[in-house]
Amino acid sequence: MPESTTQPDADSRSFGDLSGRRALVTGSSSGIGRAIALELARAGADVVVHCARSVNRGEIVAADITAMGRRAKLLTADVSEEDASAELIHRAWKVFGGLDICVNNAGVDLLTGEGAALDYTMKLDCLYAVDIRGTALVSRAVGRKMRAAGGGVILNIGWDQADRGMEGDSGELFALTKNAIMGLTRSLAVSLAPEVRVNCIAPGWIRTAWGEQAGDVWQERVIRETPLRRWGTPDDVARLARFLVSDDAAYITGQVINANGGAVR
Repeated sequence: MPESTTQPDADSRSFGDLSGRRALVTGSSSGIGRAIALELARAGADVVVHCARSVNRGEIVAADITAMGRRAKLLTADVSEEDASAELIHRAWKVFGGLDICVNNAGVDLLTGEGAALDYTMKLDCLYAVDIRGTALVSRAVGRKMRAAGGGVILNIGWDQADRGMEGDSGELFALTKNAIMGLTRSLAVSLAPEVRVNCIAPGWIRTAWGEQAGDVWQERVIRETPLRRWGTPDDVARLARFLVSDDAAYITGQVINANGGAVR
């Protein structure tokens, strides 16, 4: 047989390998952020876990990462504040001597708990402060450092229905918020190229805390609107995140990629 010309180093490593990479995942004490932090660690990355207030849950995530044989550190910060965002990136950068990956997942929960009782204007203010302003400030701070260091990847979190609309107050509020993040992603990708790649995942119906307690009407709607006939899971989003921040996605930037089971409505 003729000798293979395949490069061994190209085929021998695992798909989505993140060995030696250093990552920050904001809002990673629970839900999608937690799943992403754990998945990046499984892929070989050391991870800075972040939360604003849920310190106990954040410590558990960091401990789970350490148990995998990876390095982990929990940092707290309110990303809606410019000084706090800059300080978060400064501290996260020092933890492992740099960052190769930043996942902007931090966001306010307005569907469960105390946030659900706020009025429309207060919800809008919260979403602007944390989801929009926080994502922009963190991205700006880490993007500059990554570019100066010669490379990196930023990954944002959008929403699959933001660009096609959904009825109700929550639909309006999240469309405003996530369209801003998705637009920011596309512009950041141009601003920070070629050193830094920037992409966005737009999840669909993902069974997080709200999905677990949603009533029968919503359960039926999810199945009806999703061709794969099931809720998505945080792990479904996390596995896509792993790919997008890895070298296997080295020619992908400025993209918003749905993780929604094929939903088109």
